[in-house]
Amino acid sequence: MKKSGFHRFKLSKHVLEALDAKGWTKPTEIQRDTLQAALYGRDLVGQAQTGSGKTAAFGIPIIEATSATKQTQSLILCPTRELAVQVASEMEWLQGDKGLTIETVYGGTDLERQAKKLNAGVDIIVGTPGRVIDMTKRGHLELSKIEIFCLDEADRMLDMGFFPDVTWI
Repeated sequence: MKKSGFHRFKLSKHVLEALDAKGWTKPTEIQRDTLQAALYGRDLVGQAQTGSGKTAAFGIPIIEATSATKQTQSLILCPTRELAVQVASEMEWLQGDKGLTIETVYGGTDLERQAKKLNAGVDIIVGTPGRVIDMTKRGHLELSKIEIFCLDEADRMLDMGFFPDVTWI
């Protein structure tokens, strides 16, 4: 594995190999501006254009801070199921062979199938506000155990009227 601009962040072998496999040699502007602080566990608010690498900017620190224990430690909230699926897919490849279990939960699909996966153990959940609340109320998700909480496209969630749901979560 050749050295990339990501090495300065002292990322795990799993993530560095995944980035290298995708041909990512240097961080984008949003990644340069946020990765170090996020890796130190700081709370951040970031804003950048579509396609700028925002998912990796928050995803890499979440992956680095999450252990493969099948205990839910991280929750990424997205305004739509399409975005949740996209974020989960990127998180899957970003983790490389770390072995994290990443699951999406969103409405419009089989609730029981999602509940079964949550009950089997998940490290990172990527979901929409309504389904996360539903899974919590049904006892399939324990929010008090969440150590990392990320709002992806928070402005859009507020525009869509999710403020009460985000506050509840």
